[in-house]
Amino acid sequence: MNRIRPSRPRQADIAASAGVSISTVSRVLANEPGISESVREHILRVAAEHGYQVKSAADPVPGGLALIASDGVTGGLSVFYESIVEGLRAGAAENGMPFEVRLVREDRAGPEVVHDYLTSARAEGLFLVGIDPNEALRDWIDTEMVPAVLVNGTDPMLRLDGVSPSNFFGAYQAAKRLLRAGHRRILHLTGSHRNTIRERVRGFEAAVASVQGAEGRLVPMTFHGSASREAHELTAAILAEDAGFTAAFCMNDFIAVGVLEAATEAGLRVPEDFAIVGFDDLPCALMTKPPLSTMRVDRAALGREAVGLMMSRFRDRAAPARHICHAVIPVAGGTVPEAATS
Repeated sequence: MNRIRPSRPRQADIAASAGVSISTVSRVLANEPGISESVREHILRVAAEHGYQVKSAADPVPGGLALIASDGVTGGLSVFYESIVEGLRAGAAENGMPFEVRLVREDRAGPEVVHDYLTSARAEGLFLVGIDPNEALRDWIDTEMVPAVLVNGTDPMLRLDGVSPSNFFGAYQAAKRLLRAGHRRILHLTGSHRNTIRERVRGFEAAVASVQGAEGRLVPMTFHGSASREAHELTAAILAEDAGFTAAFCMNDFIAVGVLEAATEAGLRVPEDFAIVGFDDLPCALMTKPPLSTMRVDRAALGREAVGLMMSRFRDRAAPARHICHAVIPVAGGTVPEAATS
């Protein structure tokens, strides 16, 4: 299954021969706009002289396959991933990319299984949706030069292209909403092996650390069964301790629903006595009383962005990896005072 990586000319060599910057060469080889035709033709001619094979725009677009962690789409977060898939399908259609979707258990997503999926789908490009590839899969993707994009994922080593919400800054801003409202003892209900969720934890902790006297408490979740029910039970137990926590930032809106139920059952007024911020802006955020204050993730836009990254990767498989973050937007609701949303 493994093969020796073909030798390719470096973009630095092309740039030196063409008398332009490496970034200009990268943009031309990725067929990005904003380059004059004379410069583009010059760089392509130099690239050809170096043996660089540039695909014609008329060539058919290779197929793309999206693998999605089955636990995510068959559990509570199905609505989150449905929107991402809608964006992927729309982006693929706009670019003429044959596109298929398959479910896979994340613990089975190794090189052989992924290779078989790609072969059966007759696809070259791999979208890993909600899956952080293990080291064996990363090495295989790198060795085989498989065009791959992490969707709603990040590669800490930046070896793979990826697109995600700005999890660190989104969580930082979410916690700041609670801090601006005067809360100094804040819970953060979270739990996951995923790099994206770890970034939210870092953002929460950074926001709390930025305010003197503030204290944050991580409340780990197991996600065995209903996330809302587990969040309800954990929050009820903490409120019964009477430890002085007056607010919670939740990893997602399903968790926030459970926290809101626990606070209400404890006789607390929301947001006067206890404030809550969710994340993702899922449909359930509008179904609570009061409606959840949350952070909006444009899931469909993540899918479209991922297709753009894949198209660039098809054009230049040796280009440095890129990661694109989309802003996360505060959504006003009734679980944080309005003055804290800006």
